[in-house]
Order: sequence, then structure tokens, then C-alpha cells
Amino acid sequence: MAVPPGGAPLRVETRDGVWIFTLNRPEKRNALSAALVDALLDGVAEAETQQARLMVFRAEGRSFSAGFDFADVETQSEGDLLLRFVRIEMLLQAIAQAPCLTLGLAQGKNFGAGVDLFAACRMRIATPDATFRMPGLRFGLVLGTRRFGAIVGAAAAARILESSATFDAAAAASMGFATRIAQPEEWPAAIEAAVTTATALDGTSQAALYRVLGTGGGDDDLAELVRSAARPGLKERIARYLAG
Repeated sequence: MAVPPGGAPLRVETRDGVWIFTLNRPEKRNALSAALVDALLDGVAEAETQQARLMVFRAEGRSFSAGFDFADVETQSEGDLLLRFVRIEMLLQAIAQAPCLTLGLAQGKNFGAGVDLFAACRMRIATPDATFRMPGLRFGLVLGTRRFGAIVGAAAAARILESSATFDAAAAASMGFATRIAQPEEWPAAIEAAVTTATALDGTSQAALYRVLGTGGGDDDLAELVRSAARPGLKERIARYLAG
């Protein structure tokens, strides 16, 4: 796959079955614009076609991702917004169901769909300063809830999501949301360690393992998202959330 130019919203590096996706909108805290989500969807699909053994998701700048990009929400119809949320859910499912190992590397303040993107990875490394908040239910959106609950447990997930609570890296590690805490300078070694894990089995056995251990529920998750986003008044709910 060709590597996009430096100004593209996503950079892709490949070597020996390792695909590194770098979110490249640091001036927007790597908010998930439609263009960035489309690039990620295309990249993940290509990586799977090329039988990647490891996919790494990281980001430039101070934060991994600020989540959904609300910059142009006023100019979009509710149908446009629904489609954008559906494509984010499709991206999360593509990563969560990938037949290879996936690694997320998160730093800084992370919100909403950006947290969901991190959660979709099988290995999740956070910097000591990383924080996470998922406020989607504040504007009636059900996105990534099942995956989060599967990682931290239903009771913990309900407590955090009901209050839209922010939790730090230490809390993330204690409940298993972050599989490790590490400084950015330790990430290259962490990627190499992930390569060793990713290649311990042959590709067919690795894919079978992840298929059997998968949480499933993708169609149900998509249906819940569509129901929540298609409820009349989505733009009004988002406006109230942004104003508050």
C-alpha cells in the first residue's frame, strides 16, 4: 500500500507483515473526521488482504484521539451524521474482528470514539498521563458499549458510562482496559515484543484463535448504534452536549 503524503490524515508504514497506522491530525487532537475514518477503513482492509500479522494504531501529537470530529456538524444533515457514526462502528468492528494481533498506543486526553478505537485493539498500551472519557450517551449515542463492557466488566462499564466519568491510566490498567502503561520512548520495544507474540503461531492458527475468542455481537452493536443515532433530534442533542 502506498504511504500517503505527510499532510494526509493517516500515515501508513509496512514492514514484514507489520502495519503501523499513525493518526496524523495533531492540530485537531486526531479527531475522527470522515476522511480519517475512510482512510483507516481502507488501510485495515488492505492490511487484512495482505495477511498482516500485526496492526498498530498510534497518533501524532499530544493525544491519541479526541473522538468524533464535531467541527462541521452544523452543516451536515442527521442522515450524514448517522452515516459517519455507522462507518466508525464498521471501523471498530473491522479492528476488533481482525484475524491478526492489534496494538493500540494511547497518550494524552482521549474521548468518545477515540477511546473506542483504542478499546477495539487486543493489546492496549497507555502512557502514564493518558486519560479516557466516553460521553456518547450524553447525546444518546450507543457506540462501543459491548466491547468496553467485555473488557472491564458490565458493572464497571455501567458505572463509568452512566456518569461519563474520566479515568486515568492507572485506573485503566487496574480494570484491564490498558494492558500496560509505558512511556512513548518504550513503544518501539513494545511493538517488537508484539511482533514476537503475533508470529508465535502461523497465520491460520492465529486467525482461528481470534475467531473463536471473539465477543461477537457485531450486528447487534450496529443495530443499537443505528437506533440511537436515528432517533429524531440527533443534531439538537449534540448541540446541547457541546454547549454544556
